[in-house]
Amino acid sequence: MPLFDRSPKCKCNDEGYKVLYVATVVRRHIASFHIPYLKMIKQMGWSTAVAARNDYDDPTDCVIPYCDEYFNIPFERNPLDPRNFRAFLRIKKVIDSGGYDIIHVHTPVGALLGRLAARKSRRTGTAIVYTAHGFHFFSGAPAINWLLYYPVELLLSRLTDVLITINHEDYERAKRFGAKKVMYIPGVGIDTELYAKMPCDRHSKRTGLGLADDDYVIISVGELSKNKNHEVVIEALGILKEQGCINNLHYLICGDGPLASYLQQKVNGLGLNEHVSILGFRKDVPELLKTADIFAFPSIREGLPLSLMEAMASGLPIICSENRGTVDLVENEVSALFANNAESFANAIKELRFDSEYALSLASQAKRDVQRFDLSRCTDQMRRIYLDLVGELPNPKTIHCDVEHDW
Repeated sequence: MPLFDRSPKCKCNDEGYKVLYVATVVRRHIASFHIPYLKMIKQMGWSTAVAARNDYDDPTDCVIPYCDEYFNIPFERNPLDPRNFRAFLRIKKVIDSGGYDIIHVHTPVGALLGRLAARKSRRTGTAIVYTAHGFHFFSGAPAINWLLYYPVELLLSRLTDVLITINHEDYERAKRFGAKKVMYIPGVGIDTELYAKMPCDRHSKRTGLGLADDDYVIISVGELSKNKNHEVVIEALGILKEQGCINNLHYLICGDGPLASYLQQKVNGLGLNEHVSILGFRKDVPELLKTADIFAFPSIREGLPLSLMEAMASGLPIICSENRGTVDLVENEVSALFANNAESFANAIKELRFDSEYALSLASQAKRDVQRFDLSRCTDQMRRIYLDLVGELPNPKTIHCDVEHDW
């Protein structure tokens, strides 16, 4: 039986069903998390479309695998930015004329404008799925987050057929909302075998980064933003320098973002230029993880962090902040060490550096635990959700059409 009594809008045997993914940006979201799901939809014989802003430095790099139609919608990340009204009009035009059976929305702004724009289509049979990749309101969040985001999510849940949460705290809270169905899926998933078996010439990779074989390397992966909180690890290295424990220690930061200059200034101010490298956006993260000795993850807020899963699958010992996303993945002193300020990060780094047996124990347990979040499990659950929504098996025909619309 289908989840909902809806009549799909596209039951043509020669076309299959149509699914639209809506998110604020392509590179930092769609390309990072959803390509396996677009592939899954195509394998089901359905057609796919993506509506998101082209956020590549070179716009011609915006090529989305398994996407039949791409709509470049100028979403702004700040929900209060007046330019989002223009984006709303454009996404509404896409939805009203698209005849989509399922619209799957992501990210705060994409989900906000996408659901509002889909109200008319939903009344005529389109199913709306929303994946909350971590509500901005959470236990311990600033009051302003609750005042701004909680009422919006509460109201928009009434325009949602399936609300998917990726951590248990959000799931318990969302059950009190007005969505027709609330479900928990353990994140977007990770190909654990890919990271576990990633080939890497550790010596050559380190040489290319200007590192020696006997350097002790810490690595972080994430946007250079306030939330990702890389500065706390930089400050921890400052503490280690004062203690005389900085020899052969190096910190790699993979990512770009608005705080790049600020973080570099902090490195300069602490005299850590020889010990910290801000590498920018990298496409070789799986290999870089294999060159490191510790993974540091100091985020303030997380839904269910993919980069932490990648480190777990790669077999790295982990030092991370304690928040609703990380506690779903690792257990303190069992599969990771929790640290929430510069001093505790510094102490954890020293502990793992000088107790390799303990570090190996944490890494081994994390590598076992991450199997629960394997990509195959997550895509199987999403496939069942889509099939339940349309109420029938898909037509196996695959459509080949790569079209970009720059509205």
